[in-house]
Amino acid sequence: MTPAAVIGVDPGRSKAGYALVEMSGAVVTAGIEPVERLPVRIAGLMTLRRVTAIALGRGTNARAVRIALSSLPLPVHLVDEYETSRAARALYFREHPPRGWRRLVPTGLQVPSRPIDDYAAILIARRYLARGAETQSPS
Repeated sequence: MTPAAVIGVDPGRSKAGYALVEMSGAVVTAGIEPVERLPVRIAGLMTLRRVTAIALGRGTNARAVRIALSSLPLPVHLVDEYETSRAARALYFREHPPRGWRRLVPTGLQVPSRPIDDYAAILIARRYLARGAETQSPS
């Protein structure tokens, strides 16, 4: 039997990061979708694992994204996004260390080569899991 998982969502105005994360914190898959296609993407993720909840970042456009996700049969929990952008950037550079002359420049001064909303979604899911996913009630 496949392990249970949660879906982390980093909401934005036009796009949202998503991540399917197992209870152990292991990432199954992650990506970025336009907000209007997010419910369909999440419905597809629900076929990969037994998903217990959606952990939605409490930031930009969270209210509209929450309404869009209300058609799904999952509880939506709001999660504080404080410092997730900075932490997502650090996680990105841990997984994609700079090469060549860029490794001489501190990563804090570099900009990732692509949007990192999916990395923020991973961190939102892990933050939800760390705070006791089973004890949290939907917000």
